[in-house]
Amino acid sequence: MADLNFKHLRYFQIVAHEGHLTRAAERLNVSQSALSSQIRLLEDRLGQTLFERRGRALHLTEAGRIALAHADRIFSAGDELLATLKQTGRARQALRIGALSTLSRNFQLGFLRPVLGRVDVEVVLRSGSAAELYSALEALQLDLVLTNTPPEADALTPFVVHALDQQPVSLIGVPALLQEQKGIEDYLAVGPLILPTRASGVRVGFDSLIARMDLTPSIAAEVDDMAMMRLLVREGSGLGVLPPIVVQDELETGALVEAGILPGLVERFYGVSITRQYPNPLLAELL
Repeated sequence: MADLNFKHLRYFQIVAHEGHLTRAAERLNVSQSALSSQIRLLEDRLGQTLFERRGRALHLTEAGRIALAHADRIFSAGDELLATLKQTGRARQALRIGALSTLSRNFQLGFLRPVLGRVDVEVVLRSGSAAELYSALEALQLDLVLTNTPPEADALTPFVVHALDQQPVSLIGVPALLQEQKGIEDYLAVGPLILPTRASGVRVGFDSLIARMDLTPSIAAEVDDMAMMRLLVREGSGLGVLPPIVVQDELETGALVEAGILPGLVERFYGVSITRQYPNPLLAELL
């Protein structure tokens, strides 16, 4: 059986990402006819059609999507090999971190602080959905994903989950909403409250707490983005159920005040990596 021609695979990868044969040919500095010929040779080798035409655009078939995922991993691994063993002539080492787009910015900053400002380190920070970040992690495009909801794992998944930190969850608001001397239960009963959405671990714990207290809270908003929750709480739209680290600057200046810690509620933070033969040595300093 003939070996896979990686030049053909590289050409396919470029065409797939460009979605257009002309742009890919210009990028590779080859003729369109030569590029088409290379793609056909790869399709013949794989026994699958990788593209379908829709007008002037090229769209991946199901086989094409599978081939692209493997191509991305193969060439990312090659880049990692060069960077790890030869350092590619660069004095600065890259650390590629993905963070869930809804994750506290203050937590991200605190986690990265040991390497920020170092002349020998370049931090690349990417935010996105869990699916996007874990896909990039598997493709070796990220070294670590920061999240407050670890991925489901079994014996077949490649992820390694590191418990990084946990923070208490409090009831927090502008001083005008917390002028009266009330207990936590009274504030929870009256509201209005700004809550994380039901998909979060904090919300699951909060709903359990409310059920134990036999309360029916008044909900002003349900938000899946900590930055938006922070903004709504600062605007006085309601009392926020969130970790103090999210609004630590406002707490320090007195713009917001803490009514109290909600018993039994914590937000946990995790770092998710993948098993590698040559892991980024900077991760050992952070984990």
